[in-house]
Amino acid sequence: MTYQLKWLSKGEPTTLSYKGKEFRSGISKDQVDFIEVTRKGVYGDDVQNHEYHGGTERVLCVYPFEHYTYWENIYESTLPKAAFGENLTVTGMKEIDICIGDIFQIGDTMLQVSQGRFPCSTINKYTKINTLLNNIVKYGYTGYFFRVLEEGIIRSDSKIKLVEKHYKGISVATIHHTYFHNRQDFSQIDEILSLEELSTEWIERFEKLDRKQT
Repeated sequence: MTYQLKWLSKGEPTTLSYKGKEFRSGISKDQVDFIEVTRKGVYGDDVQNHEYHGGTERVLCVYPFEHYTYWENIYESTLPKAAFGENLTVTGMKEIDICIGDIFQIGDTMLQVSQGRFPCSTINKYTKINTLLNNIVKYGYTGYFFRVLEEGIIRSDSKIKLVEKHYKGISVATIHHTYFHNRQDFSQIDEILSLEELSTEWIERFEKLDRKQT
């Protein structure tokens, strides 16, 4: 599998507008030549709502470049770069192929897949596409997050190397599909809950579903 970093992006929260109303968000990001990554975050990159975004298990947001073509064909419009607020826009790394616990080396950093993205309505507001969020949930084209195992610099021309594929092989797409579309598959839920590398946020989400068994 060939992986490639297409865009490298970062940005601080800004004031945006949607239907005549202003809102603050960190979704708008600029393309940069490099980012400095720590276990707590990226210098010069932040979120507005720290309760639902950011943190050590969601340091880097990743979005597959291939989905841009899909969305642009559906909506017959061109999306801006990093339209989903991602730091890394990549090829060859779609949700169906990437598993929780996979470890990648990008530039100086060592990164581990921690969770899929739980999308919110800010995506609709930023892109001005009212049905985008619903379709993201429908198709599972959410993107995902890395936690940081080793800090360092990622450059726009950095290579992406798969260091370790997680032995359980539970993909981001499987977790999304189970949570949003197949909540009665309790055997799959139990398997997901056995993933020590899955973020605390998603463990808690699935624990609530699992309790419905009793």
